[in-house]
This record gives sequence, C-alpha cells and structure tokens, in this order.
Amino acid sequence: MSPTLVLLLAYGAALVAVGSWASRHVSSSSQFFVAGRSLSGRMVFATLLAANIGAGSTVGATGLAYRHGLSAWWWSGSAAIGCLLLGLVVAPRFYRLAAEHQFLTVGDFLEWRFDRSVRVLIAVVLWVGTLALLAGQLLAMAWAFEVIAGTPRVVGALASAAILVAYFSGGGMQAAAVVNLLQLVTLLVGFALAIPFAWSAAGGWAGMRVAAGADAAGSFGSFFGMGLPGILGLAVVFVPSFIVSPGLNQKCFAARSAGAARAAALGNAAALAVFAFVPVVFGMAMRAAEPGLANPELALPRLTTTVLPPWLGGLALAALFAAEISTADAVLFMLSTSLSRDLFQALLRPRATDAELLRVGRLAAVTGGALSVGLALLLPSVASALRLFYGVMTAALFVPLVVGLLSSRPGARHARLAIAVSIVTTLVLLRALSGRPTAEWLPSMAGILLAGLVFAMAWLGPRAERG
Repeated sequence: MSPTLVLLLAYGAALVAVGSWASRHVSSSSQFFVAGRSLSGRMVFATLLAANIGAGSTVGATGLAYRHGLSAWWWSGSAAIGCLLLGLVVAPRFYRLAAEHQFLTVGDFLEWRFDRSVRVLIAVVLWVGTLALLAGQLLAMAWAFEVIAGTPRVVGALASAAILVAYFSGGGMQAAAVVNLLQLVTLLVGFALAIPFAWSAAGGWAGMRVAAGADAAGSFGSFFGMGLPGILGLAVVFVPSFIVSPGLNQKCFAARSAGAARAAALGNAAALAVFAFVPVVFGMAMRAAEPGLANPELALPRLTTTVLPPWLGGLALAALFAAEISTADAVLFMLSTSLSRDLFQALLRPRATDAELLRVGRLAAVTGGALSVGLALLLPSVASALRLFYGVMTAALFVPLVVGLLSSRPGARHARLAIAVSIVTTLVLLRALSGRPTAEWLPSMAGILLAGLVFAMAWLGPRAERG
C-alpha cells in the first residue's frame, strides 16, 4: 500500500472521528437540519466555502482549464456571481422568514408560500437531480483513488461514500459544520503550497500560455478563450443555481442572525472568485507538463502524482479529497433533509415526532449515499453529472423561489405550471441540441424564461392567497 493511500485513508478516518464527536451533541431534528441556528458568521462562511469548492471547481474546472486555459475561471467565477446575489438579495430575506416561521428546509418555505403540492413536486425533482450531483462528487473521488492506487471505480466510489456517510449521517449539519472547517483548512493549505510548484514546472505564465501551441496561445491565455457559448453555458446554469441552491440556503438557515447569513454568503462569494484561479493554474500547468491526456478530468489527480514532489503530492491529494468530500456532504445534506422533511413528513407522516424525523433523516443519508454510488458507475464524467443537476435545479426552482420571495401575487397553480413547463423545456432542448454549442446555455435559459412567463400571467389575474 502506497504512503499516499495510507495518508488519504488516515485523513478519512480523522474526518469520521471528528464527525462522530460532533454527532454526540445532536439529539433533535433542528440540530440535524440547521445546527439549532447557532452558527457564527465565520462558521457559516467556512461551511459555505467548503461546500462550493468541490469536484466541479477542482477536478472539473482543472479539466476545463487543460482544454481551454484561463477562461476556465468562469466555472467557479459564475458560481461566485451567484453567491454574491445570494448574499445581497436572497439569504437575509430568506433567513428572516426561516427564523420567524421555523423553516428547516427550502421545502418548508415553498409549502408556506404556495402549497404542499409545490413542495413535494420540487422535492421529487431535486432528489433525482441531487443524486446525479452526489454521484459526480463520488466519481471524482473514485478517480483520485484510481490514480494513486489503481483501484477500480467501484472501489473508490464505495470507499468515498463510506467515509462520507459515516461522519455525516449521525450529526447532519451540526457535524458537517465542524468537519467542513477541518476540510477547508486542509484544502486551502494543500492547494496554496501546490501552486508555486505547478507554476514553476510549467515554466511560468509564458510556458502555460503557449501550452496549447503557439497558434492557440492567444485564446488559451484569454478570459474568453472558450468562446461565448461555453461561457454562457456556465453563467446561465451556475449563476441562478447558486442563488437558490437548497444546500446553500439551508446552511444560511443555521446562522445566528440574518446579518451573519448575509456576511457569510458575501465572504464566500469573494473567496470563491479568488479560488477560481487555482484550478486554472493547475490545468494550464498540466497541459504544459503533460500534453495529450486522453481524459482531461484526470489532470488534477495526475498533477499530484507526476509533477509535485511526493510529500506535497500527498498533501495536495488530501486537499483534493477534502474539497470533494466537503461538497459531497452538502449534497448529502440536501438529499437527507429533502427525503425526510419534504417527502416523508409531508406525504406519509405529517404528525411525525421529532425523534422519527431525526431517524429518517439519518436513514435518508445512508440511502442517498448508496444510490449515488450506483449512479457514479454509470455517469461518463464529473462535468456531465454537475450539468445535469444544475440544469434541472435551475429550471425547476429558480423562478418559483425568487418570485415567491419577492412577490405575494402568484399562487400555487402558477408555480406548478412553471415547474412543469421549465423542466420539460429544458430536458427536450438538452436532447434536441445535444452536441451543438447552443446546448451549453439555451436549454436552461429557455426553461427559466418560460417559467418567468408563466408567473407573469399571475399579474393579469386576481391576487393569490398564500398557501
């Protein structure tokens, strides 16, 4: 067994130990779902940033930078713009409503604002989409295991899921917040130390800029090198998704105050915009050091094993694992809270006790982890998993949630129709435009616009009663 693999497994064991320690203090659904609304702004900032630096913003963005260069900044940069709007517009308003009405999930708000059918419809759609997102995280971690130990994809996915479920399922948000702090420190230290080595190995900016060839140096070193369709594809999908993400909003619910939630979201946006340059450096450096990779999404794992010195490669792999698993627990958080609160309690047991809800939340975490392992074995890439999730979530949730927060006129019938129309439109266009540049952005944009048109009809009729 290689020293790097031993280090990675030891780090996983440490996460489980910390999560188990934090879980001892969790005895209610409020602590599991929103940490009892007791987290400081700094803790919420840490758990938000840890959740946002995951497989997409590391493995996916590095692979994109390997292909397109500097313009891969728009992957995490688009997410940062969404988080900025989350902090300025959504998080403070949403937090005040959550504290006043004791919301634990976004579904609680949707039922209060519209009706139970809207809550259940969104929960079903998001549960399916979120499985794809978690599968993408597990797939990225499985590739890390493949690179360092040669293990099959199924072994890496199972090992990663086991660590994730072991530390999260007992304590939920309370445990994740503590573990995320450790993960954030690990990933920031590991990546910060790796940047100078990658930069030097590539021959500095000049070497990275011409890594794609002298003829392509201009576009490879440009913020707009991937072209307008590619940038629009990232912006149209990621900006609205990060504004209304149930995982991010429910993490903000855990803050002590609306001001703490707002400050945490804005700090997260600023940090994410800066971090967006890190995978760009890694991808461009790897293109210079090892051109011709058959699978660009292996660029970051291979960087840690072939470019960095062994001691730093092990630390960088731990940082990569920390980034991926911290996002995975945020996704598992969405799965467990949605299944337990928005489906089990809303549909089957409206009078479920707090102990029952806590038990189902923990069971849902185990179930979600197991199902996502199976899906990870079927998906072709991390990017495809993330775009599937964010495309569906953007189409289904963005307009109902934003309009519901800002206006009292539209009713449940508008929300149901908008959700159905936007999802069908998005999926049909994704299939019809497959392989074309417009497939990167047009399906999600059309879904959002049509959902907005449905809600616009509400202003032509009488004011709807709140559900």
